[in-house]
Amino acid sequence: MKIAVSTAEGMVAEHFGRCPQYTLFTVEDGEITCEELIDNPGHEPGFLPRYLSQRGVTCIIAGGMGPRARDLFAQRKIETVTGVAGPVRDVVTGYLKGTLRLGEDMCHHVDGRHEC
Repeated sequence: MKIAVSTAEGMVAEHFGRCPQYTLFTVEDGEITCEELIDNPGHEPGFLPRYLSQRGVTCIIAGGMGPRARDLFAQRKIETVTGVAGPVRDVVTGYLKGTLRLGEDMCHHVDGRHEC
């Protein structure tokens, strides 16, 4: 399993597509075996789902994500988990243990505008 987390200064970023970086975690037998920080390669509709899918990502964790992005990830059979805050590694550990607390999605779309 590979998990991508929207990242800003070691914390889960509020908006998946507009974060400065992603932390990619490789998980084997329920344990983190690799952690890699990559820069956001760019935000344009459809690019990130394809890019992360090609990197083997099967789960996305973010503070927020728009409905179109969620649909595009679902088409690639990538789980999206939103409404998350906190230190990136702690969040992934909580997800793996089944103890991750979810809040409200931090990205709201009103009249075509982002409100994160």
